[in-house]
Amino acid sequence: MGGAVPGTEAGPARGPEGQGVSDAEAQKRAAGEAAAALVENGMVVGLGTGSTAVWFVKSLAARRLDITCVATSQRTADLGAELGLKIAELGQTAEIDLTVDGADEVGPGLSLIKGGGGALLREKLVWEASRRCVVIADADKRVQTLGKFPLPIEVVAFGHKTTMLRICDALGECDIGVAPRLRQKDGQPMRTDGGNLIYDAACGRIEEPAALAFALKSVTGVVDHGLFLDLADQALIGTPDGVTILEP
Repeated sequence: MGGAVPGTEAGPARGPEGQGVSDAEAQKRAAGEAAAALVENGMVVGLGTGSTAVWFVKSLAARRLDITCVATSQRTADLGAELGLKIAELGQTAEIDLTVDGADEVGPGLSLIKGGGGALLREKLVWEASRRCVVIADADKRVQTLGKFPLPIEVVAFGHKTTMLRICDALGECDIGVAPRLRQKDGQPMRTDGGNLIYDAACGRIEEPAALAFALKSVTGVVDHGLFLDLADQALIGTPDGVTILEP
């Protein structure tokens, strides 16, 4: 199901110094602004992580509403606080009314791959604590089959190489014959906000996302994965013609 948000066509987005930015950034901005318009006074709002979520956080802060926010990463918490948003920890507030977050891929039924920014565990915790979840993305993130974007898999650091071998077995059960690669940052294994590591699996095509999600969560040492299934209630997709609304 799809629709359009009238009046959300993005003009030329501007960079930090006022220079124009890419069409993709304009689409991300349009989606972020449309999502910010969904927020009302008194809400508890989940703040996503990533380049599209940044536009949402900035647009939300500009509205100067009386709201409380729960961030899905430390960098989002820092940005929100810098912009004047009230930031609380998960569990310190009532149930989250609305979470808005980006995605690396948006597939059929609003199945998602998330975690390219390394915040997948906190993102999923916040999403699952929310009454409503809206994903925002530019048009290039829409896909017919998940898997072109490498699937992030978060693991505990202890014994992670052994865990990776068991992940390979789980992937093989789903006819995905790839070896995940340990994510690096500045030449060192990248650590998540929770101190864990991330392996990225270049699956190519994930024909049965639910089966893969179950297989991965069955591996001891896997904390979580970037498959977000049956969690998104709506998607706002920025396009050259404005914002398109998608529902499962």
